[in-house]
Amino acid sequence: MEKQSAETLLAFDKFNVDEENAHIKLEDGNCASCEARPCLYVCPAKCYTLSDGDVHFDYVGCLECGTCRISCRQLGAGAVAKWEYPRSTFGVTYRKG
Repeated sequence: MEKQSAETLLAFDKFNVDEENAHIKLEDGNCASCEARPCLYVCPAKCYTLSDGDVHFDYVGCLECGTCRISCRQLGAGAVAKWEYPRSTFGVTYRKG
């Protein structure tokens, strides 16, 4: 069996996005003081992006792994203002392990 890339395997996942309730929110401005910005590199779904010097998060493709939560050096300062699992029936459904 041929080994498949992470991107190929992730394409099989199903996302039921909760348009009314983002399960992760960033506090505006708190990422500006973080020079390392590990969220840009550790998120396996690449949900964090840098635009005009500011970090942005798009929860639509989030894998709910919590990597951003534990890697954020600004967590105590409130950069990640909210991190919780999506409400019941929402979020990611893994189809390929």
